[in-house]
Amino acid sequence: MPGAPIDDRRRGDMALQYDDVQVGDEAPSITHALTRTDLVKYAGASGDFNPMHHDEVAAQAAGLPSVFGHGMLSMGLLGKAITDYVGIENLRSYQVRFTKQTWPGEELTTSVVVADKRADDGEQVVELTVRLANADGEVKVEGTAVAAAT
Repeated sequence: MPGAPIDDRRRGDMALQYDDVQVGDEAPSITHALTRTDLVKYAGASGDFNPMHHDEVAAQAAGLPSVFGHGMLSMGLLGKAITDYVGIENLRSYQVRFTKQTWPGEELTTSVVVADKRADDGEQVVELTVRLANADGEVKVEGTAVAAAT
């Protein structure tokens, strides 16, 4: 909307307040219904044109039930929930393990939970446990992130 104020978190100006964060705190979750269009758009943006992500015939010939989502697309959905919470400039590390494939039609929801608070190389940081799961609770991506806090 023209003239509307920009949400500071969208700009990346969010400063996570160390004293306001407690172990067990949860960031707001993001839910996204994965579509075939998402897969095609991501392929175009990333250059990853593996037919397993867009060609139904090739995917089924390989023994799969359908095309499946790019792992990095899933990681990106989860990464957005993390940076919305901590501010993009505060993210120090982010690593994941891909546990299951994502399928068109699945509703994927993020979970970002504060696991620890500590000083690291003179900087106050929070460690986050992160995951992306479908509506049945099947975890697709899980990992950790570390963010600076003021």
